[in-house]
Amino acid sequence: MTADLTSTATSDFVTVLSQATAAYRGQRSTRPSTEILVNALLQAEKAAKRQRLTYPFESLLGKWQLCFATGTKKVRQRGGIVLGKGLYVPKFIAIHISFNAALEQDSGRGEIANQVEFSPFLLKLTGPVQYLGKKNLLAFDFNQMILSVFGGVVSNRAIRSGKVQTEDFYNRSIAKLPFFAFFLVTEDFIAARGRGGGLAFWIREI
Repeated sequence: MTADLTSTATSDFVTVLSQATAAYRGQRSTRPSTEILVNALLQAEKAAKRQRLTYPFESLLGKWQLCFATGTKKVRQRGGIVLGKGLYVPKFIAIHISFNAALEQDSGRGEIANQVEFSPFLLKLTGPVQYLGKKNLLAFDFNQMILSVFGGVVSNRAIRSGKVQTEDFYNRSIAKLPFFAFFLVTEDFIAARGRGGGLAFWIREI
């Protein structure tokens, strides 16, 4: 089913994530602890699976600032990985992700840009994306890197095979590509699990 954001707005996990968003924007003095935020993200993920929610690619378009992320760690006894504690991204480091759609409507294709700004430096990576709406899965790859200092571009170069890679990207297996599995998308924030198992929480740039 397609996500009904108004009906999920009353959920406890949405309240916690809304509080984290407001605190990160400076609209609230206190923010949820990392443990509470991780639990809220896990609840949101379970709810999305239980309700079989789907989100259109258009709902992801725009620019989002990374607010919180978890890593993973290997656990030999369990034969797998578990989530790390997670952390809020420090305010002096601005990490943004943005998505743009291709000209063809309903193709699920577009471009991703991921940039890290630590004044006066800015590193930006761009590349193609393919969105599988039935699974809320966004596969991507980076093929261009731009480095700027004090707003001036000092390096702009292709990564690997550049445009040739972009053309081949859509023929590659999802299993061989990095991806985000989105489980919550609202007007103010989005959340996903990466291929490596970690969780990420972004807020819309305003």
